[in-house]
Amino acid sequence: MATEAGSSARVGPVPFKDVEDDSDTVTAVPERPSEEHVGLLRCYQGFWLREGLVPAAAALQRRFEPRPSDVIVASLPKCGTTWLVALAFATLARHAHPPAAADHPLRRLNPHQCLPFLEGLFAGGREGKLDALPSPRLMNTHMPLAMIPGAVPAGGGCKVVYICREPKDMVVSLWHYLRRVHPDLEFSEVFDMACDGTTPWGPFWDHFLGYWRASAARPESVLFLRYEELLRDPAGNLRRLARFVGLPFSAAEEEGGVVGGIVELCSLDSLRGMEANKAGYVDPRVKFPRESHMTPEMARRMDGVAADKLRATGLAFP
Repeated sequence: MATEAGSSARVGPVPFKDVEDDSDTVTAVPERPSEEHVGLLRCYQGFWLREGLVPAAAALQRRFEPRPSDVIVASLPKCGTTWLVALAFATLARHAHPPAAADHPLRRLNPHQCLPFLEGLFAGGREGKLDALPSPRLMNTHMPLAMIPGAVPAGGGCKVVYICREPKDMVVSLWHYLRRVHPDLEFSEVFDMACDGTTPWGPFWDHFLGYWRASAARPESVLFLRYEELLRDPAGNLRRLARFVGLPFSAAEEEGGVVGGIVELCSLDSLRGMEANKAGYVDPRVKFPRESHMTPEMARRMDGVAADKLRATGLAFP
């Protein structure tokens, strides 16, 4: 699985849903939470994973062999993943699918249907489907970097784009997401799990730091983005993303409005209005009022946890 695909004339990335078998069901990050999201968690190599994902984590470490041209979009849940997935796909696929095209894949598919979700494939023993994808392959994961050691080894690996989010906003968004299956779930339960480091794929601080430290050690391999900065300047960060993956926007593209076109295509209003996103899609830029759920004492506690765990790392949330 390490070699570049040479049998196909297509140039990636291509929408994963368009190349998978119709019988496949676990193709991407679930649009709606399942019982497993707040079900049995197991601490595996220092991270809390759903029981069913532990075999996937083991398989990823044994068998995942990235191509040099691969790009992996990584994050914890509810950190802006869907937005970044859409931006990354639209940027890497822009020559085959100009953002203004009426038949652009993001106008008919949920962003997560455009990328294979690594955990879903490896959990089901279906990672061979990655071989069928033309390069460059664009993939998505919530796994900590330690679970995908092949991604950024010395002298090899691929490109990884990571996004993090201010922890208090992240936990509020996670609670709203989980309540869609568990409407009686108390905010305090999810909050305590976050502070204790036992939310899915947590502790959040170790997840953040794995990618943060890798981005400092190997900035050519790992791009570390902050949700809040992406929100303030989507066009500027989109240009950073394009340069990082080796596909900077040309002067002609800049003059032709391609950057603005991608930002607009992936905007809240555009994605929310598309039929593929109306069932279960929640845009990561939707702001839930934190003060309605988090008391000042809670906020101070979480700020204290983050400050303590991230002390002297250079990563902070003012």
